[in-house]
Parts: sequence; C-alpha cells; structure tokens
Amino acid sequence: QVQLVESGGGLVQAGESLRLSCAASGRTISYYAVAWFRQAPGKEREFVATISGSAETTSYADSVKGRFTISRFNARNTVYLQMNSLKPEDTAIYYCATRASTFMSSQPRNYDYWGQGTQVTVSS
Repeated sequence: QVQLVESGGGLVQAGESLRLSCAASGRTISYYAVAWFRQAPGKEREFVATISGSAETTSYADSVKGRFTISRFNARNTVYLQMNSLKPEDTAIYYCATRASTFMSSQPRNYDYWGQGTQVTVSS
C-alpha cells in the first residue's frame, strides 16, 4: 500500500506562487508515475500535470502549461508542483495520485492511490 500526503496549499493573491508537495510512504514510488489533479466546487476532478516514473517525461493541462512545473525528488519519495502566476480560476482542492506503472496518464481512473488533498485559494 502507498499512502500520499499533500501539503503546501493556502490562500494567495493572483500572480503569486505556491509549491505543493506530495509525500509518499509505505512503498517507494520512485518508478511510479505521479499526477496532480484538482477539483473546484461543483466541478469534476480535472487533470493538472503528470510525471513519468523515470522523470524524463512530463505533461500538463493546457490551462496550466507555462505556469506550473511538476518535479520529483526520489530520495525523499516526494513529488512537487510549483505553481506560478496563480489565477483565481486555479482555486480548487489539489490531489496527488500515483499508479503502479512508470507510464503517465491524465485519467483519474488509471490511478490506484490518492491523497486527501490540499486547498488552494487564489484571491483576485
């Protein structure tokens, strides 16, 4: 079993930055793909970014491309999401997820393990 814990959320103003962390325990996720998703009130969970198990490949939703960066530090069993130039529409609960595969996916149904989420609120 893999347990994921997100941290780093908070309340910021538009244009500011946050860095989210996703710390894994129970098993190393060094070779697992990891993704970030988000869910705003009244909306479905949507894909944000993903990184392959090798960390050689990343993919982003069009809405965050150029502003967000996903990275991983395998020695700490942790994945990060650096969020710059935040906008009010980025307000959501952010979840990290992982799957027992090195290959990325943007589909929530393909992920086996999920964290509890961290709230990000961006004021205008």
